[in-house]
Amino acid sequence: MMINFQGFSKQKSPQVLFENALPASDPGTLEQLKELSSRRRAIESINQNSFVTEAIAREMSGGLTSRCEQNIQKVEQYLPLLGNLIHHVNIVGDNPKMARWISDLKIRWSSSLAPSSFFHLSGPKLYQMDNLHFELGMTLFVLGALLRDQALEVLSTDLVQSATILRKAAGIYQHLAQVVLPCLQPELAPERPPEALISVSAATTLVCLAEAQAVTVKKAEQKGNTGGLLAKLHYGVCEFLNEAIDTLHSATKQCKDISSLTDYITTCKMLHELLSYKYRAESLKTEGQIGFAIGVLYHVIQSSEKHTPREESWRLVYKQVIDDLTVLLRKYEHENEFVWHEKIPMQDELPVPQGVKIVSSILYQPQRWERTLVFKM
Repeated sequence: MMINFQGFSKQKSPQVLFENALPASDPGTLEQLKELSSRRRAIESINQNSFVTEAIAREMSGGLTSRCEQNIQKVEQYLPLLGNLIHHVNIVGDNPKMARWISDLKIRWSSSLAPSSFFHLSGPKLYQMDNLHFELGMTLFVLGALLRDQALEVLSTDLVQSATILRKAAGIYQHLAQVVLPCLQPELAPERPPEALISVSAATTLVCLAEAQAVTVKKAEQKGNTGGLLAKLHYGVCEFLNEAIDTLHSATKQCKDISSLTDYITTCKMLHELLSYKYRAESLKTEGQIGFAIGVLYHVIQSSEKHTPREESWRLVYKQVIDDLTVLLRKYEHENEFVWHEKIPMQDELPVPQGVKIVSSILYQPQRWERTLVFKM
């Protein structure tokens, strides 16, 4: 991952007290609802200022030293309890009392993808939906985002683990798009967080797969693989990201602005396209086709000038890659002028780039604690 998008895991949610809204019929149910509230409170603290010391946080998590791993554990401890509650609510069915109790929970979440509004001076805008699948969907979105953060955390020490974690994140977003969010679509209000849209989760699945392949390419580069293979692997990343951009088109019709995510995807695609063409040019040069190598470099550098990344850190990386390719182009042009004298082909004569995709998502399997819940119906 040459650049990073940190906008996936910044959601916030006010406190939810399940035991206050859902009338328990027995002490066991009451205790489980209190535990559910306690587990959720731990998630609510993830994006809040914490006064817990590192030593206490490590002890509370059973010895986990990484703050990212600690946050993942918090979410994973909450989800089985939430799944059990959803199971028992579904058993009750369309009961007016249950619908009112779910409404009394006031499940509200902010969005990390939607732009902040000038009018919400007291904090981020909150979206409310009286549906437990909204709670499940937003929680899973946070879990996928935390896994992305963890993948970045271990990137410098373990490329294989980083790619595996990203594939797990892709599996979570795929589960969201295919299983969880379709239940929500009929109830979505005109104003909804992007995280509740099927297209956003589907696109994020592809982003995570692209990032996993990018890490895999990094491993291949370290092993000294040939330029032809590296060119195809980098272009495979582009193909994942092109699919993500196409998938996001429907989301942009439903949300006012998710341009930060779109710009990240576009910038990543352009960076890997530049690298793909770089390796392709080097491979062509090795094969004695320096004219084609020069044409490939000239074409991709010219195309790259049409895009300007929004983030300063992204622009710096983007400029460095273009500068490196420009130096390589000048070198090849100089060599061709004095040694080979090959004709530079037109753009439509250049070889068509080919991509190879070698990663897939790891299936997410939700866990549910099977505990009986009885309500005063």
